Amino acid sequence: MPEGKTVSVRPGVTVLAAARQSGVHIPTRCGGKMGCLMCKVKLTEEESSHVLPPKEEERRKLGTLIDEGIRFSCQTVVHDHVQVEVPEDPLKAAVRRQLESARNRDREDFI
Repeated sequence: MPEGKTVSVRPGVTVLAAARQSGVHIPTRCGGKMGCLMCKVKLTEEESSHVLPPKEEERRKLGTLIDEGIRFSCQTVVHDHVQVEVPEDPLKAAVRRQLESARNRDREDFI
C-alpha cells in the first residue's frame, strides 16, 4: 500500500525484496544491510504477526517507532500473507500537498 500492488513470494523473503519484485520503490542506499535506515515501512499489529519478529539490532535502531508498527523493509522477513504500507517520500508528499492546495484555490475562485 498505497499502490495496491500484490506479489507472491516464498516465506523467508524480505519485504524489500518482495517490493522490488513487484516494482514498488522503497528507498535504500545500503543494499538491505540496515545501514542507511531509509527503508521504513508500516505494519498493523495484526500484519506484524505475519512476519518474523524484529531482531535486537532493529529494535535498537527503531526505538519507539517499532511500537507504532514501523519496521525496516530490509529486515522484515515474510512468513505469511502480509500487507505493508510504504510511506510516501517526503519530497513527493510536499509537492502533492502544494498541488492539492493550488487546485483547491482554483476551485474557490470559481465559486
